[in-house]
Amino acid sequence: MHVDVRQFDVVVVGAGHAGCEAAAAAARLGARTAIVTLHRGQIGRLSCNPAMGGLAKGTLVREIDALGGLMGRVADATTIQFRRLNTRKGLAVQASRAQVDIDRYPRVMAEALAALPSLTVLEGEAVGLRIDGTRIVGLVLGDGTVLTAPAVVLTTGTFLGGVMHRGDERVEGGRVGEGAAYRLSDALRELGVRLGRLKTGTTPRLDGRTIDWARLDAQPDLGEGRFSFAPAPPRIGERTCYIAHTHAGTHDLIRDALPQSPLHTGAITGRGPRYCPSIEDKVVRFPDKDRHQLFLEPEGLETDRVYVNGTSTSLPRAVQEAMIRSIPGLEAAEVLQYGYAVEYDYADPTQLDHDLALRGVTGLYFAGQINGTSGYEEAAAQGLVAGVAAAACTRDVAPLRLGRDEACIGVLVDDLVTRGVGGEPYRMFPSRSEHRLVLREDNADRRLMPKGRARGLVGDAAWARYEAKEACIARLMVATEAVFVPDAATQARFVALGLPPPTRRLTVADLLRRPELTWASVAPLIPEADADADATLAAEATEQVEIDVKYAGYVVREDERRADAHRMYAISLEGLDFSSLLALSTEARERLTRARPDTLGAAARMPGITPAAIDALAMALVKQRGRAARE
Repeated sequence: MHVDVRQFDVVVVGAGHAGCEAAAAAARLGARTAIVTLHRGQIGRLSCNPAMGGLAKGTLVREIDALGGLMGRVADATTIQFRRLNTRKGLAVQASRAQVDIDRYPRVMAEALAALPSLTVLEGEAVGLRIDGTRIVGLVLGDGTVLTAPAVVLTTGTFLGGVMHRGDERVEGGRVGEGAAYRLSDALRELGVRLGRLKTGTTPRLDGRTIDWARLDAQPDLGEGRFSFAPAPPRIGERTCYIAHTHAGTHDLIRDALPQSPLHTGAITGRGPRYCPSIEDKVVRFPDKDRHQLFLEPEGLETDRVYVNGTSTSLPRAVQEAMIRSIPGLEAAEVLQYGYAVEYDYADPTQLDHDLALRGVTGLYFAGQINGTSGYEEAAAQGLVAGVAAAACTRDVAPLRLGRDEACIGVLVDDLVTRGVGGEPYRMFPSRSEHRLVLREDNADRRLMPKGRARGLVGDAAWARYEAKEACIARLMVATEAVFVPDAATQARFVALGLPPPTRRLTVADLLRRPELTWASVAPLIPEADADADATLAAEATEQVEIDVKYAGYVVREDERRADAHRMYAISLEGLDFSSLLALSTEARERLTRARPDTLGAAARMPGITPAAIDALAMALVKQRGRAARE
């Protein structure tokens, strides 16, 4: 029988957010890349909420963009509402969030992939892996087609062993209307990959024409804002989001229906995300709360579907309908799609190296929800890392390994491979980053674009814009050194601008350090500072200068902490046989042997590894080096 064999450098399985970024990164680096999807029309599909960003997630999107990724640009091209979160708090925890058009986002993403000449989109189900000894050599599709490649990236989302639950309904599939991948799960088990089960869920979708919007509270749109560092495209249109609330009657309906919830009957064994619980979980876990806030978010410009954020549920259809109609403003709402829970297989990410390669099988990479994460942004970030590493198998490219002090992407990957997911879907939060003061949204390009450029991920236009911005920042920083003396003329200028007149010699930087003053306040004192012709670029540059000046003292202390951390990160554990270190507890030996951390810093971040265990490892290193010196 004839077997269709096709050759590639990189094969990516899955065309969700991880798969799109992995395939795009590999293709941009010149690798002949194939992306395999069950349905060509579902590339970049927004299975859950049509939104991008949020706390820490917004930083991930900007970092992806700074490294040449697609998510930020596609989100900007399809945004229908943009908001800033935590604006009353410090920059380290502020975040951007955009509502995007659920139909246009996948179309724009598919167009971006189609524009890459070395990328091929294939329809099919991956059913098996081809392994030669300890090296991946290809992939087998359900129709018998063989795709040969020295690098394969698995980005299977919730499709591995996926089962959807709603009341006593149980349907195989990774999301509504689509099937599941079981044979690939079996292939991974045969390979020795440790798999577990996790659960996620989604909310009912309503017909917006049946909602009494006048009884709900509107959420204003900023009217501007973007994720990408490229010039923002024109806004395609705007839709307003609204806030509603449950009440005691809603909660009584849910409590009465708990015996029908697969979360409480034991039908679902996988754990769901603690930070984004179902409405059933919220009612059970917070019995003292008399109401919960809900966000009604339109899914697009050309649809009446509305996503009810905050009502993730797997209750039966009739209960969902009663629950929705108990909420003020939704009494006549029609449900277009009922919520459901999805249970799926994931691979324990502590089996991976920092380039997301599976240990023991050269060329096999995992990215996205297969690693136990939750969220489009976390998936896309992993896809970018895995795509670069896969391309490095066949090109002269260094893998993209980012430190915890360099990027939130570095925090995400390091947490996964050293700590795992703790039995529940992993979500990125600002609190997970010990260096969040410097890992902000606003400076993602300054932190990462040079790294992306060095690897060939960042194009000429983006790089030219970055260099122009850096040059503008340099000019403005010189301007902050301008000195004002407390003479009569200077004092008069200050008074005319509504500023307190100086009583001693001051620089522009001294003024900017005052909490009540901004660059706009002091700019009239140094008119030559606004010489840059590009107004948008100048605004970005002045924002960075103001932040740099105001946060200078904090950043100096943070740099000292980062230097201390680097010293620990750099102490290699190569050559240590953890199983033979009797000074460690049995549990510590088992954890270290399984995870195989490559540095002392990585070992210190592992759960269950105590300071005493770190001391024992340090002593073992001293002895190892002493023996090496004698030999």
